[in-house]
Amino acid sequence: MRRISWWKLLGAAGLAGVAATGVLAARGERQRRSMTPEEVRSRLHRRDAELGDPSYRR
Repeated sequence: MRRISWWKLLGAAGLAGVAATGVLAARGERQRRSMTPEEVRSRLHRRDAELGDPSYRR
């Protein structure tokens, strides 16, 4: 049985990571595109309310 070079193993792991990241990015983009403008607006207003006073933001 041949030993696999650790460089090849590291490269294969890197490719798997890139593929997984692409899948997650595509799923997030589909979710964002499925939202109506009213839903986006309400989410932004809710986040703004959670942050509180704007003078403390930086």
